Amino acid sequence: MKKGILATKLGMTQIFNEDGSLVPVTVLQAGPCVVTQIKTVDNDGYSAVQVGFVDKKERIVNKDKTGKKEIIHRHGVNKAMKGHFEKAGVSCKRYVREFKFENAEEYTLGSEIKADIFAAGDKIDASAVSKGKGFQGAIKRHGQHRGPMAHGSKFHRHQGSNGACSSPSRVFKGKGMPGHMGCVKVTVQNLEVVRVDAEKNLLLVKGAVPGPKKALVTIKETVKTVAN
Repeated sequence: MKKGILATKLGMTQIFNEDGSLVPVTVLQAGPCVVTQIKTVDNDGYSAVQVGFVDKKERIVNKDKTGKKEIIHRHGVNKAMKGHFEKAGVSCKRYVREFKFENAEEYTLGSEIKADIFAAGDKIDASAVSKGKGFQGAIKRHGQHRGPMAHGSKFHRHQGSNGACSSPSRVFKGKGMPGHMGCVKVTVQNLEVVRVDAEKNLLLVKGAVPGPKKALVTIKETVKTVAN
């Protein structure tokens, strides 16, 4: 059975292995997730498992004495999503994601997925939205070289020549230029699970995982294994 789970990033720390070596790890609050829908080739055209993570309040609409609608929990779950969760027999969830699995029929609707589906030594792929850095120059964004730092240079951290001469007389697409940096989906492959705390649903992953603290992280079995 292929495995996948949703998690939130708690931060980084370090632990010691049995041989006494220090290992930097990222602590992830993995699950518990619930299966909210099972998609099959016959009904949906592809096989996938939809899971929900983190409880969320319902959006409640009341009317006051003047007849105006008063919305309580404005950012709660709307009626459409509420019906979707009730059909699965689970509570309303904040995050809903899909895992495309060929063996989706092996999962049960409404069943829980916890951190114990992974074990120490497993290889995983972690995906999350990276930290946003705002508008940055070409040196920080793309690692381009700076100009001379002498007083007469007048060219220090500015970008160099952008276009060619009379031919082709334009700037090619994809050229590294200043702009918005970060806040994009990043996937790090072949990370190792160092330790699993089944009681607290914690995964300790070796190395860094994309995203800031409290970021939503999607964890799957690795698609490839790189020899160390």
